[in-house]
Order: sequence, then C-alpha cells, then structure tokens
Amino acid sequence: MSLTVIDTALPDVKLIDLRVFRDERGVFLESFQARQYEALLGLRASFVQDNYSRSKRHVLRGLHFQCKHPQGKLVRVVQGEVYDVVVDVRLASPMFGRWQGLALSHAKPQQLWIPPGYAHGFVVLSDEAGVEYKCTDYYHPEDEACLSWDDRTLAIDWPVRAPVLSPKDRQGLSLKALQETGKLPVVAGAS
Repeated sequence: MSLTVIDTALPDVKLIDLRVFRDERGVFLESFQARQYEALLGLRASFVQDNYSRSKRHVLRGLHFQCKHPQGKLVRVVQGEVYDVVVDVRLASPMFGRWQGLALSHAKPQQLWIPPGYAHGFVVLSDEAGVEYKCTDYYHPEDEACLSWDDRTLAIDWPVRAPVLSPKDRQGLSLKALQETGKLPVVAGAS
C-alpha cells in the first residue's frame, strides 16, 4: 500500500491519497492497513466502530463531536461528492476555533484523518453521497454535542446557503455557548 499524506491548514488533520489499481476488470484499493498508517501518520489508534451514511443533495450533517469520549475519524466518500468541514474545538489548542473545508469525492479516492477533539460535518454536493468513516471510540449519544453549522464567529464558507438539516442539527450551539456551558471535548495533550 502506498499512501500520500497531505497537510491541511489544521496541523493534526491530514488528507490521504489512496493508491488505486485499475485494469479492464475494474478497480481495487486498500482503504486501511494499521502498519502503513502508523508509519506515515504516527496513527496508533484502534478503530472500534465503522459508520456509513447516505444523504441527498444539500443535506448537511454536523458539526458533531463527543465531549468525554472524543472520536478520531477516518472519513472516505464512497459515492458522490461532499464538502467536508472540521473545526478544532479543543479548548487548550492554539488552533481553537479554526476550521478547514475540503471537497471529497469518490472520483478521487482520499481519506481525511480527523483526530479526537474536532467537530466534524459535511454537506452533500452531488445528487446523493455515501460517506463511511472509522471511529476510535464508540458513539455515546448522551455525550454528543453539536456546533452550529452557521456560527457567525467561525464564518465557515459553506458552498450551500440553505442546507437541509435534521432537527438535532438545527439546534446546534455557537462555539461561545458550548464554551460557556462546558460542552467541549476532553482531549489529553491538545497542543
């Protein structure tokens, strides 16, 4: 497996180009190998849960994170195209409140590594999109928080102005409100 790791504007968040083998039969790619990810990223994470979502055009999911059980996520689009956004919500981080947005598509096999302590979300740009992601901790619904997708202090430049939101995502809080209520992730070693 040969990977190319690309730095993003957030030092801990990495974009990974996957190697694809194509021939007359179709395509093959290896989407994860622990030794390779440890060697290239220093990633020693144990993934405990795999998730998949399929969403229609302009659906925005996020910006979600867990407080006491922060999840690292390895995200890949397997169908369609999304605009993926991560926000550093680690209070002790020098990058606190900064965000990064990237277009991810099945046409260009890539993964996005999002370490624990980041809020994550995406909006669908194609007619439909399938997104799968590996998580380093289990989903704890009682521990989940939602950062408002349109928090004015973050000024995220979403490519969709009127997204389709779930009731939960409509109730997302501003970063300031999350900070005031103590609903930010507990992450050791945020630097």
